[in-house]
Amino acid sequence: MFTPSRLALARKRRGMTLVELADRVGVSGQSISNYENARQQPSLATLSAISDVLNFPVSFFSAAEVDEIDAKSVNFRARSKLAASTRDAALAESRLAMELSHWIDERFKLPKVDLPTPGRKMEPALTADYLRSTWRLGEETSIRNTIHLVEAHGVRVFSLAPEYPEVDAFSFWRDGRPFIFLNTLKSAARSRFDVAHELGHLIMHADDDAGVRTRSAEREADEFASSLLMPRRSIASRMPDSPTTDQIIRLKKHWNVSALALTYRLHSLGKISDWQYRQTVIELGRLGYRDGEPDGGSRESSMLLQKVFGFLREQGTMPRHVAAELNSSLSELNSWVFGLIVTAQEGEGEVTTGKRPRLQVVK
Repeated sequence: MFTPSRLALARKRRGMTLVELADRVGVSGQSISNYENARQQPSLATLSAISDVLNFPVSFFSAAEVDEIDAKSVNFRARSKLAASTRDAALAESRLAMELSHWIDERFKLPKVDLPTPGRKMEPALTADYLRSTWRLGEETSIRNTIHLVEAHGVRVFSLAPEYPEVDAFSFWRDGRPFIFLNTLKSAARSRFDVAHELGHLIMHADDDAGVRTRSAEREADEFASSLLMPRRSIASRMPDSPTTDQIIRLKKHWNVSALALTYRLHSLGKISDWQYRQTVIELGRLGYRDGEPDGGSRESSMLLQKVFGFLREQGTMPRHVAAELNSSLSELNSWVFGLIVTAQEGEGEVTTGKRPRLQVVK
């Protein structure tokens, strides 16, 4: 049996057009179109060639039908600047990662979704305060790990493959579950802010019309993230008025944010003047903080996925077994899970990292 939707998804995942795939397989573009639209089935030899080119096992193309994610339902940042093929590749990867999410749900009892969704009933700063109260984070406590925090409240977080660095973090709701996908090429501090930013979209913009992600919505998500990561009372108690650049660089570590994010937050709270804000940004740029975070700390990863793969390993289920059940490859699976799987040799010897998990298995 051949599943047309699987071919279309795999082709988009690799960022190929119909013609590009056809050229590499050695058939016509019309033939690929016919395969994807169920007007014709590929021969076994052609299917084998397609499998090799797209780097998916032959079994992938006979698995169950899969519906694609509608781009209009996704919180893509700077959507107009993103090429359609690149956007489609990211969406295809996120759809494949959802297969892993469903696979995990069938075997483990994991945190239920616990996200208040007041929409635009509250200002972003008040929404962040409300979330801190709901999740019992306190008014001054810094968030040690944003990914662990959102996972504990039912958000699934996956990584994006590095082939398309221009794809920013994005998020969406699907079947009652919130998902966040992260670009792993950013600094640790920027990635933390991205998690908080996407969380803001999931909470405040869940009821927006599909596909409407205005500049206003982006500003709201940024304000939410700033307020969540750098609470007003925490800033007031720890940061002096008119701090120097050196003080900002030193104290940013308390909130695990970038120096520029903290500078912006201080300006918005009136801790620094317009003039000092401009001078600090210039100085941070000179020191290399505009293009990166020289002392940005360790990158966050998924605790949930660490625990799942750790538990599976203890039970004798290797990552290659999971990839096989998902009709995927080990390298593809690794791209969704923050590189937590390391292959010693192709097809054998995998290891996972992280603490020993305590998970409840679905019986």
